[in-house]
Amino acid sequence: MSESSLVPERQLVFSPALAATIGLGEAILLQQLQALFDHYSPELRDGRAWLSVERALLLRTLPFWGLEDLQRICRSLVDKGVLLVSSPPLHQGEYLVFALNELVPQARQRQATPIPAAVVAPAMPTRRSAALLPLHWSPSEDMLQLLGLNHNIPRQFALDQLEDFIFYWRERGETSHAWENKFRQHVISNWRHHQQNQAEAFRTPENTRLDNSWRPSLDALEIMERGGISREFIEEAIPEFILYWRERGAAPRELNSKFIQHIRIQWAKYSSSLEHSTEPKRIADDWQPSEDVFDILRMSHIDTEFARSLLAEFIVYWRDSNQTHTSWNSKFLQHVKYHWAKRHQIEQAGQHHAGQPGPDPKGRTRDRSLQDDLTDTSWAD
Repeated sequence: MSESSLVPERQLVFSPALAATIGLGEAILLQQLQALFDHYSPELRDGRAWLSVERALLLRTLPFWGLEDLQRICRSLVDKGVLLVSSPPLHQGEYLVFALNELVPQARQRQATPIPAAVVAPAMPTRRSAALLPLHWSPSEDMLQLLGLNHNIPRQFALDQLEDFIFYWRERGETSHAWENKFRQHVISNWRHHQQNQAEAFRTPENTRLDNSWRPSLDALEIMERGGISREFIEEAIPEFILYWRERGAAPRELNSKFIQHIRIQWAKYSSSLEHSTEPKRIADDWQPSEDVFDILRMSHIDTEFARSLLAEFIVYWRDSNQTHTSWNSKFLQHVKYHWAKRHQIEQAGQHHAGQPGPDPKGRTRDRSLQDDLTDTSWAD
């Protein structure tokens, strides 16, 4: 069969079943690395065949990948436990020193087939043998990124496990070719324990029952009281909460959280009804205007001390009159604004007449009754 101009090169072959198992890119690279054993002389170490190949050769034979792609897929094969690597990442070194993660049969280990000089690889650099874990060892950036991408493990969590990892393996005194793979397993195991502990911390005990003797936990009570909710209000709301969930037929697992949410909603409604009640009522002996009143006065450039000086007289008058109103704040605000305006009118009149008493169409302030002051809204015109 004649060669086609559309396919000028030898085709790469890969196993579809393998690609479906470990990924297409991983299958192509793995089978390409395996094919190199037919042309290069491996070194037997720990029962496995190790081979060193130039980075440039891999990029030439796999031109559709860049250096970062090649390193990423190589790292993926290591993480999947298919490939062993004892060389630095490809962007740091010129050689890839690798072994397939399978033992070489004893019969093949005893064979020594000479390799033609034409296909022998260039002299391999000194290979790194298994060694103790260095005291200041740290995982590569690729490993930290893979832990985040494949397992959603935060970078800081992985780094927090490093000290225990180094201490454990240095105490054991064992050597290894693949410390990064051991670190990966260590971090994943700790992450699973961490997630399990978090889930159990928020789990309600199975024997929790919502009966008439149920009470919120001390933590829940403390949270609500810190929010300004009175203890009496909380106690009065418990029977209503129990009845509501018993009528629904099933109590929630997060009883305390549900109760806190229920109380906050009810307290907000209760506070709002007190503050904005539409029911007329008499003024209390110890009544005080709200902070909103003083905020409005400050925005109107009215001295708050002047307003406070009018408060006692204001309360006495309305207590004696025995009248009811829906908003004493509005009444007091009107009263203060009126007297503030009258005071400035008197000061301006005194400046214009150089101390001479001027005409006052409504009479002097002391000649007017409090009733006149309180019912006069001319300041708002």
